[in-house]
Amino acid sequence: MKHVHYTDIEAEIPDVDGLKDVTIRWLITKKDGAKNFTMRLFEVQPGGYTPSHQHDWEHEVFIVKGSGELRDKDSAYPFKVGDVVYVHPMEWHQFVNTGDDILQFICVIPYQS
Repeated sequence: MKHVHYTDIEAEIPDVDGLKDVTIRWLITKKDGAKNFTMRLFEVQPGGYTPSHQHDWEHEVFIVKGSGELRDKDSAYPFKVGDVVYVHPMEWHQFVNTGDDILQFICVIPYQS
Protein backbone atom coordinates (compact mmCIF):
# COMPACT_ATOMS: atom_id res chain seq x y z
CA MET A 1 0.00 0.00 0.00
CA LYS A 2 1.15 3.54 -0.69
CA HIS A 3 -0.02 6.52 1.33
CA VAL A 4 1.72 9.87 0.95
CA HIS A 5 0.76 13.51 0.65
CA TYR A 6 1.04 14.64 -2.96
CA THR A 7 3.54 17.38 -2.01
CA ASP A 8 5.94 14.67 -0.84
CA ILE A 9 6.28 13.62 -4.49
CA GLU A 10 8.70 15.78 -6.44
CA ALA A 11 7.25 18.08 -9.09
CA GLU A 12 9.12 17.59 -12.35
CA ILE A 13 9.26 19.67 -15.51
CA PRO A 14 8.24 17.34 -18.35
CA ASP A 15 10.86 16.87 -21.07
CA VAL A 16 8.39 17.59 -23.86
CA ASP A 17 8.32 20.25 -26.57
CA GLY A 18 5.37 22.62 -26.86
CA LEU A 19 4.54 23.24 -23.22
CA LYS A 20 4.78 26.31 -21.03
CA ASP A 21 4.94 26.57 -17.23
CA VAL A 22 3.85 22.98 -16.48
CA THR A 23 4.98 20.57 -13.77
CA ILE A 24 3.97 16.97 -13.23
CA ARG A 25 3.94 14.72 -10.16
CA TRP A 26 3.88 10.97 -10.85
CA LEU A 27 1.48 10.00 -8.05
CA ILE A 28 1.02 6.28 -8.75
CA THR A 29 3.14 4.34 -11.24
CA LYS A 30 4.50 0.89 -11.96
CA LYS A 31 7.17 1.61 -9.30
CA ASP A 32 4.31 1.42 -6.77
CA GLY A 33 3.10 -1.90 -8.17
CA ALA A 34 0.36 -0.40 -10.35
CA LYS A 35 -0.06 -2.78 -13.28
CA ASN A 36 -2.84 -1.08 -15.25
CA PHE A 37 -2.88 2.68 -14.72
CA THR A 38 -0.66 5.67 -14.02
CA MET A 39 -1.97 8.62 -11.98
CA ARG A 40 -0.38 12.02 -12.49
CA LEU A 41 -0.97 15.49 -11.08
CA PHE A 42 -0.35 18.41 -13.42
CA GLU A 43 0.13 21.98 -12.27
CA VAL A 44 -0.09 24.69 -14.91
CA GLN A 45 0.75 28.30 -14.10
CA PRO A 46 -1.50 31.14 -15.35
CA GLY A 47 -0.92 31.52 -19.09
CA GLY A 48 0.70 28.08 -19.26
CA TYR A 49 -0.31 25.08 -21.34
CA THR A 50 0.39 21.46 -22.13
CA PRO A 51 1.46 20.58 -25.68
CA SER A 52 -1.16 20.07 -28.36
CA HIS A 53 -0.83 16.37 -29.10
CA GLN A 54 -2.53 13.02 -29.63
CA HIS A 55 -1.67 9.41 -28.86
CA ASP A 56 -3.06 5.88 -28.76
CA TRP A 57 -4.39 5.91 -25.19
CA GLU A 58 -7.25 7.57 -23.37
CA HIS A 59 -7.08 10.09 -20.51
CA GLU A 60 -9.38 10.44 -17.53
CA VAL A 61 -9.01 13.91 -15.98
CA PHE A 62 -10.41 15.60 -12.87
CA ILE A 63 -9.98 19.36 -12.42
CA VAL A 64 -8.82 19.94 -8.83
CA LYS A 65 -8.05 23.66 -8.89
CA GLY A 66 -8.27 26.59 -11.30
CA SER A 67 -9.92 26.95 -14.67
CA GLY A 68 -8.99 26.82 -18.31
CA GLU A 69 -9.76 25.43 -21.71
CA LEU A 70 -9.41 22.03 -23.30
CA ARG A 71 -8.50 22.60 -26.93
CA ASP A 72 -8.60 20.33 -29.93
CA LYS A 73 -7.58 21.31 -33.47
CA ASP A 74 -10.67 23.49 -34.02
CA SER A 75 -12.39 24.37 -30.75
CA ALA A 76 -11.90 25.31 -27.10
CA TYR A 77 -14.03 23.90 -24.27
CA PRO A 78 -13.95 25.79 -20.95
CA PHE A 79 -13.60 23.85 -17.70
CA LYS A 80 -13.58 24.65 -13.98
CA VAL A 81 -12.98 23.04 -10.59
CA GLY A 82 -14.88 19.78 -10.22
CA ASP A 83 -15.22 19.13 -13.96
CA VAL A 84 -14.39 15.72 -15.39
CA VAL A 85 -12.80 15.32 -18.83
CA TYR A 86 -12.46 12.21 -20.96
CA VAL A 87 -10.02 12.37 -23.88
CA HIS A 88 -10.49 9.57 -26.43
CA PRO A 89 -7.50 7.76 -27.94
CA MET A 90 -6.06 9.68 -30.93
CA GLU A 91 -8.06 12.81 -30.05
CA TRP A 92 -6.05 16.05 -30.27
CA HIS A 93 -5.92 17.77 -26.89
CA GLN A 94 -4.23 20.59 -25.03
CA PHE A 95 -4.94 21.96 -21.54
CA VAL A 96 -4.56 25.73 -21.27
CA ASN A 97 -4.70 27.75 -18.05
CA THR A 98 -6.82 30.79 -18.89
CA GLY A 99 -7.38 31.78 -15.25
CA ASP A 100 -5.48 33.83 -12.70
CA ASP A 101 -4.67 30.91 -10.37
CA ILE A 102 -2.68 27.70 -10.75
CA LEU A 103 -4.53 25.02 -12.72
CA GLN A 104 -4.22 21.64 -11.07
CA PHE A 105 -5.63 18.42 -12.52
CA ILE A 106 -5.35 14.70 -11.97
CA CYS A 107 -4.82 12.67 -15.11
CA VAL A 108 -5.09 8.87 -15.22
CA ILE A 109 -3.78 6.97 -18.22
CA PRO A 110 -3.27 3.29 -18.97
CA TYR A 111 0.18 2.03 -18.07
CA GLN A 112 2.57 2.50 -20.99
CA SER A 113 5.28 -0.11 -21.35
